[in-house]
Amino acid sequence: MTSDRSGTAGKALGVLTLLGEYPQGATTGQIAEATGYPFSTAYRLLNTLVDTDFATYDPADKRFRLGLRVYQLGQKVAHHRGFEGSALPVLQHLTEATGESSVLHVLDGDQSLTIHKVDGPQFRTTTDPGDRGPLHTTASGKVLLAFADPATRQRLLETIDLTPRTEHSITDRDELARQVDQIHRQGWAGQSEENDLGMAAIAAPVLSASHRLIGAVTLAAPMFRTDLQRLQEHLPDLQQATAELSLKLPQRP
Repeated sequence: MTSDRSGTAGKALGVLTLLGEYPQGATTGQIAEATGYPFSTAYRLLNTLVDTDFATYDPADKRFRLGLRVYQLGQKVAHHRGFEGSALPVLQHLTEATGESSVLHVLDGDQSLTIHKVDGPQFRTTTDPGDRGPLHTTASGKVLLAFADPATRQRLLETIDLTPRTEHSITDRDELARQVDQIHRQGWAGQSEENDLGMAAIAAPVLSASHRLIGAVTLAAPMFRTDLQRLQEHLPDLQQATAELSLKLPQRP
């Protein structure tokens, strides 16, 4: 079978690749000019990428940008090939200092997306780069909710699925909203057996200089060795790591 690089799939992949050359995003006109496609064709291809989560569209500035699905796939490839990226040294230091597993997450639609992780010396976490998880049952998810922009936070609090993972999971929207407000005030979140039985975790946000959400870092530990209260003793180390990551990680548009 011969490949048809001029077909719809080939054109869409070409536009996807081209979007990577516009870190601040590109308008339909820019893509049409760069590819030589008619405006209507460029618009259709861009919206196909948006529909499949390979691109996002911001109606405020009318620009398309690469979506997190591209990053998710890239992280899966990177993980399998042994490449871990700039966040790895920070997570490694955090795990060495605390003895617990550390994980970096970002907000991906209505879920938490795992970007990097470093397992503790005595325990392997159940999440891997590219995995997604619920917001309402995880410490990282609650942090991502609490520090998202106000409009996103309100929309997610009203719409996310609150299916419980364990008998300790939050299923009441008012209680979740109350906890999210408290997390925003105190600057970190904790959970005990809300996502997995026998596991506790704390998380803190990674924020840009302008206080925009970049991601969240979690310290997770099995409860046969520690509990939520003792895990909180590592908050200074966790917050030092998030401060360092805020300087190293690229800000998301």
